Amino acid sequence: MTAAPPLAVTMGEPAGIGGDIVLRAWAARREAGVPPFFVIDDPARLAALAGRIAIPVPLRALAEPEEAAAVFDTALPVLPLPLPAPVEPGRPDPANGAAVIAAIDRAVALAQAGRAAAVVTCPIHKAVLYAAGFRHPGHTEYLAHLAGSAEEPVMMLAGGGLRAVPVTVHVSLRRAVETLTTDGIVHCGRVTAAALTRDFGVARPRLAVAALNPHAGEGGAMGREDLDIVAPAVAALRAEGIDAAGPLPADTMFHAAARARYDAALCMYHDQALIPVKTLAFDSGVNVTLGLPFVRTSPDHGTALDIAGTGRADPASLISAMVMAAEMAATRVRVATPR
Repeated sequence: MTAAPPLAVTMGEPAGIGGDIVLRAWAARREAGVPPFFVIDDPARLAALAGRIAIPVPLRALAEPEEAAAVFDTALPVLPLPLPAPVEPGRPDPANGAAVIAAIDRAVALAQAGRAAAVVTCPIHKAVLYAAGFRHPGHTEYLAHLAGSAEEPVMMLAGGGLRAVPVTVHVSLRRAVETLTTDGIVHCGRVTAAALTRDFGVARPRLAVAALNPHAGEGGAMGREDLDIVAPAVAALRAEGIDAAGPLPADTMFHAAARARYDAALCMYHDQALIPVKTLAFDSGVNVTLGLPFVRTSPDHGTALDIAGTGRADPASLISAMVMAAEMAATRVRVATPR
């Protein structure tokens, strides 16, 4: 059997903790079971950073990503992407924004060509990218653009034995209630169920659909959204053959016995999904993009500019993202291969 290609890891914001956690993940590769990867970054930047945080990581510049597997055990493989401006940890420079975007472009192209098993993205600083001309709300939307996806991808947070999908994401709570629709819930349910089978090997996915209101609205006494919006979505998913249950009161969905009854939770707004995941796996949660033609994961945290370059950044979430990406990619190949 041919060995799987390595993971492609993007640099993220150079002034953030992306470089710190990449270096620490490679240093922990044996004890943490980190799968082979290469990082698309500036070797000079990483070498200076390794010296600054006192982690003795040898680097090996690659001509092609296929060289990564042979050198991974003894050196961190780097696919060179020079940065035009010097990097000062904690101080983002828009002059490097185009290189950050180019790293994402390169990783996606390699994944689509089968030369990388999956894409693992380090955190970006969106304000800096906007200043450099970036015209997408964030990573997820840009990845969908690069993939030419006809349908909107779905964000999943995973960790601590829980997979949670927010139907509405980065909007205010008021806006989340205003924009929640039956069609939106159904779309997230379809994409999630398909991804659970294709990427996680779940033969018959079970979805738990959270109610929007306390006590699932108490029959309309606490709001009719669960009767008029959520319940019809659950019925539509079930009519399509998807094992969906709900609307379920969110305050009883996330204890251990409840989690054993489903494979993923559909949540109606951002914090309803992220609070339980971060409670269970604050240091090791993973952000997964579902519905793309390639596997993409990322750490479930931001650029942490305040601790960049100090050596204090914890690589646990990045390591979890790498391990999950490799497992998802292998499952996708296995599910797609006729027996």
